[in-house]
Amino acid sequence: MRDLASGTVRVGSPAAGPHRVTAQAQGRNGPPRGARKLLGLVLLLGVWALGSAQGWIPEAAIPGPWVIVASFADLVADRTLPEAMLISLQRVAIGLAIGLVIGVGLAVATGLSRFAEDLFDAPMQMLRTIPWPGLIPLLIIWFGIDEAPKVALVAFAVTFPLYLNVYAGIRTVDMTLVEAARTLGLGRAALIRHVMLPGALPSALVGLRWALGSAWLALVFSETVNAQAGIGYLITLARESYRTDVIIVGLVVYAFLGLAADVIVRGLERWLLSWQQAFSGT
Repeated sequence: MRDLASGTVRVGSPAAGPHRVTAQAQGRNGPPRGARKLLGLVLLLGVWALGSAQGWIPEAAIPGPWVIVASFADLVADRTLPEAMLISLQRVAIGLAIGLVIGVGLAVATGLSRFAEDLFDAPMQMLRTIPWPGLIPLLIIWFGIDEAPKVALVAFAVTFPLYLNVYAGIRTVDMTLVEAARTLGLGRAALIRHVMLPGALPSALVGLRWALGSAWLALVFSETVNAQAGIGYLITLARESYRTDVIIVGLVVYAFLGLAADVIVRGLERWLLSWQQAFSGT
């Protein structure tokens, strides 16, 4: 039922449906979600600062947060960190684009066609079990020590999460929807566009989040071997001079870049899947 005086819909009423709640009910769960998400980070920083100030955490092993902040400011001021970040982002972007084309293309083909599945799925399942850090020496032999092996390793790491999730998404589309679409006279192209791909989208976005995490991991490995620029190269130089503060700055930058990429994909999920009524926690 609708309460005309307050303008809200009561939970459990026919108008509200079982999955909808009022804005007032959402606001009674304590502090805003953004504040709760920052709480863990604030607690971690507090423990770190306290441990460093009291001498519980050795300064040589992990400098205090104020030292890390000062090192970060210095690296930004002399343009070292921004230039390294730009190069690393370019490598991830190119590798991700290549992996998207290969992984999604093969997944759509094998998901829609049994012939393509018989042809490509077994080799893909074999290749995905290869530990991709072990490919670095081979990629250096093939492509040299420039950008190509780094981009290739990122593309390799990205391809398989996308392939597995898009393939699984297509194969788990409700057969009732497929039969209903055929009954309505939809051809193969329209069926793929309006039923198969939208049905596979939630799984595909999960694969994209997984792929982005794998991309940053692959980049860490590739940039610490025969790199001449990038965040990993910055970490390697800091290791040789025992600059643990710079190493931690590089690792924190990697972590925040990965988090930013994940936030972007989750925002994309909320936008593309706004039609989907799903459980979002209590």
